[in-house]
Amino acid sequence: MSRAINLNQFRKAKQAAQKKNEAAENAVKFGRTKVQKKADQNAQNRLDAHLEGHKIDR
Repeated sequence: MSRAINLNQFRKAKQAAQKKNEAAENAVKFGRTKVQKKADQNAQNRLDAHLEGHKIDR
């Protein structure tokens, strides 16, 4: 006798796997590495410090 299959669980598992694959593709396509994020943050901090140093106190 074959085992009964819960189609709802099968459908949800299939959708979850599909979303996981899509997320992985998007991470490769659009994502940035930790090094890139850190470099951008450092550049922004330097720019903020530069602008802060040129403010005129009134």
